[in-house]
Amino acid sequence: KEQWEKLAWEQRVAIFMKAADLIAGPYRYKLNAATMIGQSKNAYQAEIDASCELIDFLRFNIQYVSEIYAEQPPENSPTVWNRLEYRPLEGFVFALTPFNFTAIAANLPCSAAMMGNTVVWKAADTQVYSAQILMEIFMKAGMPAGVINLIYADGPETGEVIFNHPDFAGVHFTGSTGVFRTIWKEIGNNIHKYKSYPRIVGETGGKDFILVHKSAAVDEIVTAAARGAFEFQGQKCSAASRMYVPSNLMAEFVTKLSAELKTMKMGPTEDFSNFINAVIDKRAFDKITQYIDQAKADPDADIVCGGNYDDSKGWFIEPTVIVAKDGKYTTMCEEIFGPVLTVYEYPEDEFEATVKLVDDTSPYALTGSIIYIALSENQTL
Repeated sequence: KEQWEKLAWEQRVAIFMKAADLIAGPYRYKLNAATMIGQSKNAYQAEIDASCELIDFLRFNIQYVSEIYAEQPPENSPTVWNRLEYRPLEGFVFALTPFNFTAIAANLPCSAAMMGNTVVWKAADTQVYSAQILMEIFMKAGMPAGVINLIYADGPETGEVIFNHPDFAGVHFTGSTGVFRTIWKEIGNNIHKYKSYPRIVGETGGKDFILVHKSAAVDEIVTAAARGAFEFQGQKCSAASRMYVPSNLMAEFVTKLSAELKTMKMGPTEDFSNFINAVIDKRAFDKITQYIDQAKADPDADIVCGGNYDDSKGWFIEPTVIVAKDGKYTTMCEEIFGPVLTVYEYPEDEFEATVKLVDDTSPYALTGSIIYIALSENQTL
């Protein structure tokens, strides 16, 4: 830690610039392949994530670092010179990362390390293959041993050690809301044990919506639903999970969405023609299929697309569309994190009331979209 934080920031970030170049060049296919095999991403999703987004993260962060260090207080007078010194945290940063994005898994420890911090990195159990490749890249780029420390350990056991350590100085997290609340509570209970007040940074779950206005074009909302909900099997915190469609568009929307989903081939990642792949593990499979089985048995829900699943070889779940009769049906409210989209049909002239319904339905919030046609200056919704 002492050696790393004393290293000039230009030399620190140069290592990560080299890592970005390695990912863009000789390691591109290796990192993509590790993401495909380990995290069940198709070739297109792996390229977007493990290569393109991660390269952007590293290069953008280097620019942000340079801007941070360049920022200084203005001079108050000719005889007074204010100078701000930027230092890393007094201790180590704990990076707790998710399975679904190799780029996020790398970004959480790297952003802290660029600023002179040393990091303990606990990757998700289902992301350890690409995490190991990332460490190989960082070391190849010149990162000294001990700067980012990737550990393969049980989550609760790791937390027991980390959150009771006096040198714990910060957490950088992406994952479930429940886990993050537990972490925050644990840090609060142990605040007297730490040498400094830890920084807590996290992104958690979402129950992301698509709200359709009666003026929208059906073909556009079909694309938004199919791609927004079912890319990477819906295992994104930004994936569309609930949808509100007006009554004047509903029948045509369901017909065209059903046809579109039939074009999405499902199978393993080795076949590049497969758009839908397996969900991440058995625990996710069991959780998602419980919601599907509940909808099958519930008179307040109809499955209009998909609904089938198979775990005989891998954990495969068809893209599933549930039409809910209640705007606050279970799958409209709870985060599923899988290939399940729930649609609620609202009366076409009750848009304002539906906006309020969207806001009141779920405690989760992250992303959302409202789809309508372009209006001229003298038109209103």
